[in-house]
Amino acid sequence: MTTPTSVATDRIADVQRDTSETQIRVRINLDGTGAAKLSTGIGFFDHMLDQIARHGLIDLDIQAQGDLHIDGHHTVEDVGITLGQAFAQAVGDKKGIRRYGHAYVPLDEALSRVVIDFSGRPGLHMRVPFKSGMVGGFDTQLAFEFFQGFVNHASVTLHIDNLHGENAHHQAETVFKAFARALRMALERDPRMGQMIPSTKGSL
Repeated sequence: MTTPTSVATDRIADVQRDTSETQIRVRINLDGTGAAKLSTGIGFFDHMLDQIARHGLIDLDIQAQGDLHIDGHHTVEDVGITLGQAFAQAVGDKKGIRRYGHAYVPLDEALSRVVIDFSGRPGLHMRVPFKSGMVGGFDTQLAFEFFQGFVNHASVTLHIDNLHGENAHHQAETVFKAFARALRMALERDPRMGQMIPSTKGSL
């Protein structure tokens, strides 16, 4: 009886999305080292995206220009959309991945849990009672818009729960770090899976 082996393939993507409101380019390498080059015009948002790269071990290059003279909504949402498109492209047919990932991440008084399934079905449950409406120049309501854009275009099921937190910066950071760690787990190649798709249906 032979043991299935994984075949290494590049999991990279380069996606450009231009609208009348935003111009966004996302380049990712899912098997990177956590290198990040980020410019969205929203400092705290860049800080959160850096958590995804660093803790997910994903090389991430995001260059975004948006109508920030209005507010950050279009920029944050469209980065989520474009990042989701890039993930869908880089993951491909999902052969050999673990598919499911989860993580708990604390930061001082804050604690968040994120669970993800590369199911092929978009779905978001997010319960984060932010204690402040703004962190720096970032409207905390836009965290939901980012993740909604991501799940719709990456076709993943995502559950996000902030279990404790009194500081909005800490709440957001635990969410993004836990998201990164869950991504890292779900996207790992499982040597026992070989080139099998992790579904009894045979496709995701």
